[in-house]
Amino acid sequence: MRSAWLSGLSFLLLSTLVGAGLLVAARFLRVRPRAENVLKTRTYECGETPEGSAWMQFHARYYVVALFFVLFDVEAVFLFPWAVALRELGVQGFIAAVSFVAVLMLGWLYAIRKDALRWQ
Repeated sequence: MRSAWLSGLSFLLLSTLVGAGLLVAARFLRVRPRAENVLKTRTYECGETPEGSAWMQFHARYYVVALFFVLFDVEAVFLFPWAVALRELGVQGFIAAVSFVAVLMLGWLYAIRKDALRWQ
């Protein structure tokens, strides 16, 4: 237990030092573009000339749909290792996974009842 904690702490320390070291080295070596390029500051639209401003407001429904996608995508990520190790987990593992999915489905039913998923 202690070695796992120590290895995690050493990994965190080493990764922080490497990241900070790269930033310091880039600053020290003055890594910069040779000449400023106007094209790099423009909005990229598949090689087409941009029309209008790139800043536009989206309706909140787009974000709600994105949040539900992320929620169910993460659910799938958690269910895959469970499905692989189902035989070793036994009945307790099955009950834990079913309760996990049941809580998520209750949230989904709540969202449907509140018309959060209705596209208008």
